[in-house]
Amino acid sequence: MTFTSPGPIVWQFGPLALRWYGLLIALAVLLGLNLSQFLAKKRQLNPNLVGDLALGLVIASLLGARCYYVLFQWSYYQQNPWEILAIWQGGLAIHGAILAGLATTWFYAQRQRVSLWQLTDVLVPSLALGQTIGRWGNFFNSEAFGVPTDLPWKLYIPYEHRPPEFRQFAYFHPTFLYESVWNFLVFCLLMYLFFRYPRLRVGTLTLVYFCGYSIGRFFIEGLRTDSLMLGSVRIAQVMSLVGLVVGLGGLLWLYFWHRPLPDVVPPESQ
Repeated sequence: MTFTSPGPIVWQFGPLALRWYGLLIALAVLLGLNLSQFLAKKRQLNPNLVGDLALGLVIASLLGARCYYVLFQWSYYQQNPWEILAIWQGGLAIHGAILAGLATTWFYAQRQRVSLWQLTDVLVPSLALGQTIGRWGNFFNSEAFGVPTDLPWKLYIPYEHRPPEFRQFAYFHPTFLYESVWNFLVFCLLMYLFFRYPRLRVGTLTLVYFCGYSIGRFFIEGLRTDSLMLGSVRIAQVMSLVGLVVGLGGLLWLYFWHRPLPDVVPPESQ
């Protein structure tokens, strides 16, 4: 099965265009909001907290994702500053979104005097689902693909989108698909744990997400041709290792040392 993008535009009328990238982000946000509010109710958490947080979280995550990407591609954007705001062309880094989203949730939790980890536990399944959907935006934009391959599930990349060193190749690893499938498996795991073990300690689902996503991203990133780099190091792999260490360390803290995670409210008030 060969994957071939039909192009980045869903519909166009004159200068107005609806792009797959934006449409998929909007769909991910809509589904994620409804899912997190549903999960909040199941945990006796006010779903309005999620609703009130949603807009700020979306804005902060998009800004964080874009700023993170631009920072590590600064040599290009310094020469093309007018393209910094062109997020419809792609160029959103999930690790930047996670960092900005976590900071926003922390400030919100502190202001509302609710547990940070209770909030993130009902948000991370939506995040994993959103990543599952959002990765298809890379497919329509013909970006975030891997090295050349002859595998049956190869991805065709138009000549103008191929890296200079691989211009002679037409087919590449569909790393967008690998990560979409992996993120869906992480989503399924989180949902299983949520409903099968309703008395999990606060923060468990967040830490499981850190571990699960980081493992998959580390290996998939090794196939990509467009990784954000710091010298010879793939930044996403470094961040994945950090996420895995944080996730495993937090789970040990909860279940081996039997201590609650540091939070904005005392554990006894949760």
